[in-house]
Amino acid sequence: MSDPSRSTLITGARIIDPASGHDAVGALLIQESKIVDFGANLGRPDGAEIIDADGLVLCPGLVDLRASLGEPGFEYRETIESAATAASAGGITTIAVLPDNAPSTDDAALVRALESAGDATGRIKLLPYGAATRGCLGKTIAEYGLLRAAGAIAFTDGARAIGPAALMRRALSYAQGFGAVIVQHPEDPSLAGGAATEGARATLMGLPGIPACAEAMMVARDIRLVELTGAKIHFAHVSTGEALDLIREAKGRGLAVTCDTAPPYFDLNETAIGDFRTYAKLSPPLRTEADRLAVVAALADGTIDAVVSDHQPRDADDKRLPFAEASPGAAGLASLLAITLAQVQGEAVSMLNALALLTARPGRLFGLDTGRIGKGRPADLCLFAPNRSWLIEAGKLPGKAQNTPFDGRVVEGVVVGTWKSGRRVFG
Repeated sequence: MSDPSRSTLITGARIIDPASGHDAVGALLIQESKIVDFGANLGRPDGAEIIDADGLVLCPGLVDLRASLGEPGFEYRETIESAATAASAGGITTIAVLPDNAPSTDDAALVRALESAGDATGRIKLLPYGAATRGCLGKTIAEYGLLRAAGAIAFTDGARAIGPAALMRRALSYAQGFGAVIVQHPEDPSLAGGAATEGARATLMGLPGIPACAEAMMVARDIRLVELTGAKIHFAHVSTGEALDLIREAKGRGLAVTCDTAPPYFDLNETAIGDFRTYAKLSPPLRTEADRLAVVAALADGTIDAVVSDHQPRDADDKRLPFAEASPGAAGLASLLAITLAQVQGEAVSMLNALALLTARPGRLFGLDTGRIGKGRPADLCLFAPNRSWLIEAGKLPGKAQNTPFDGRVVEGVVVGTWKSGRRVFG
């Protein structure tokens, strides 16, 4: 790690701040933990470290709104320290961590402990979600007031949907009283339990299917509950065109509905499960090509508010099972930026909009003071080479989790430097 007391001047970078729309070549000066100034023709302070960033892009540190980190309870899959290593290598400086630990984050003390553990790494800021229901079991509402006061940014049961409509109505109403958002895994539980998207491919492979409409059915129900309660909802890792159409229409009516998606859902389709590739077994499962294209379109038109890693670390033994029995989930921290940039290279979205989905827009969703470049602001930064290629290779990724569905993929977009509060933590 770099010496935070020494000034650093990054010169010649294409500085992109999606929050303000700034996109120009210039320099940026860091002193202590703050951004002192940025723009063209900055002076060079005596004794400053000079970093020549000609041809590189400098943007805010990425804000990842959805990641499971394994600790506490599943340290064999991932630890906070190993996740910090992967995040820094991926340009991520802020992570919203799911409550699906053991124990679940339904206690205020655990919210504070997770925040402290993130700070202790010196590399990432952890923002814990509070459990929407006790133990994430979908039976009784957790203590939102205490969790919110301790620092919980929103409430969710992680990869479990809040199934009963009456329970979801109470959760929305209760969260609204604390100015909070419910984050839903949109999948009708009565139709879940399969291993792949229901259809010809699942049938051919002999796999139990999950109908794609299970996602839209839950989205439609919860939009009606938002109308009933006046509350806010955020739909996580949306993967189907039908669900996105519902969300787009609800937004058009002014309802407090937002959503995110993850790279597998705009970069891969169901063919990626190939010969029972368990690294490509996800929740929700990979969809048809038509759904993938619908997700890409929703990135471009603004229906999707954020791109998240949806990091779900799994040990090799979790995946070395028959496909139907293997644990769903993918490692996503190190590859988040590069897979998103593939949409820029394919001209589906602009560089400014792609970075907005990874920085400013997720920062705004829950009122977070992050994901922006500005004078006097914390120097949380990502410096990357947009046209430099690298190979995503399971077994060689930074961090502990290696269960990537992009194994063997050559991508463009190499992170060459990450700064957290003015300290260079990667590169």
